[in-house]
Amino acid sequence: MFAASTFSRLNFLPKPSFFTALSNFRRIHLPLPSSPIPRSSYNTLSTAAANCHGDLIVLGIETSCDDTAAAVVRSNGEILSHVVSSQADLLVKYGGVAPKMAEEAHSQVIDRVVQEALDKAYMTEKDLTAVAVTIGPGLGLCLRVGVQKARRIAGSFSLPIIGIHHMEAHALVARLIEKDLQFPFIALLVSGGHNLLVLARDLGQYIQLGTTIDDAIGEAYDKTAKWLGLDMRRSGGPAVEELALEGNAESISFSIPMKQHKDCNFSYAGLKTQVRLAIESKKIDATIPISCASNEDRLSRADIAASFQRIAVLHLEERCERAIQWALKMEPSIRYMVVSGGVASNKHVRARLDKVVKKSGLQLICPPPQLCTDNGVMVAWTGIEHFRMGRYDPPPPAEEPEDMVYDLRPRWPLGEEYAEGKSEARSMKRARVHPSLTSIIQASIQQ
Repeated sequence: MFAASTFSRLNFLPKPSFFTALSNFRRIHLPLPSSPIPRSSYNTLSTAAANCHGDLIVLGIETSCDDTAAAVVRSNGEILSHVVSSQADLLVKYGGVAPKMAEEAHSQVIDRVVQEALDKAYMTEKDLTAVAVTIGPGLGLCLRVGVQKARRIAGSFSLPIIGIHHMEAHALVARLIEKDLQFPFIALLVSGGHNLLVLARDLGQYIQLGTTIDDAIGEAYDKTAKWLGLDMRRSGGPAVEELALEGNAESISFSIPMKQHKDCNFSYAGLKTQVRLAIESKKIDATIPISCASNEDRLSRADIAASFQRIAVLHLEERCERAIQWALKMEPSIRYMVVSGGVASNKHVRARLDKVVKKSGLQLICPPPQLCTDNGVMVAWTGIEHFRMGRYDPPPPAEEPEDMVYDLRPRWPLGEEYAEGKSEARSMKRARVHPSLTSIIQASIQQ
């Protein structure tokens, strides 16, 4: 059977729950505007909501890919707990994420991870204000595990529930760490499955400047690590970065992706092919671990790693330079650029992008590495930000049928495309299964 709106604050058509809650919230505390709220009014609304609700304590649950994560965060920014269960062994076994295996791994640990997050926070479910959970984008099988757990808790303890956009959470966690980070700002979100450049004009208002049209940089790092026979238990990014320190980044002439395209979109499929051909030409045997390679073989692998990393990051630099120009034309008051997502943990990436950002007179903000990779803290904090605005659903039923079909959004844009950055790539067209988060929220404001 198909369920009614799972997180109706994120549904395009007006339906019960969030729209009712939002209307009541504003009717009691603030006048309901007859037109969309102008950006200058958002901070006032957020402050009034925060004062009304007082201290918020939110449980965040994240299962969009290969990490099972949960955290409890207080609205003053205090991280009460932060628990992550990695699937590193599965990554090694399958050479990447295997959706069905990842789903089973999530199912096995989700109860323990959530309970540990509550225990470390010295909380029970009765102490929570709300539950926030990632509903997309990500792997549908994996997303379902987190959503089911969140709804069980919310239903059993009569808690509001907040559906979270995974990429928005990566961007907004920087506001938890850097209190001076105000809208508008630019964000580069770089992870295993997504590359995204956005102008964040306000909470829920994003303009997509560039996105991935085939493979993301994180995927390219992982495949390169696998082909080079590196230890995948730490994931491909750290392994390649470490080996690259031993190599000559100028030794192999890989071409920069999409050099002829004057937009801000990303493509790493071609670079992956170049790396694979280079590995084949040097007769590198990936079945021989790097730890067992000869000195000559290790040096060859290091040169490939360094050359790959140089070009992969140069592609990021070029796109960021152009995105900053576009964003400053729209919002001259921008002071910050946020870089978040798993790949943002890479020291080389941070160092290179810091130069690009400073050249434009901006300041780079990167969350600490443990908050760049997928985590429950970013989900809980994003839930707090939206809860303050009245964007949440009321508690679901205490008991739901086993064949419930949830409103999951494996492919879900964050913002509307900037005109100069539009791409006709077929992969991007297929990805637009759901209306963007920005368009959904704008529609809800106009109700």
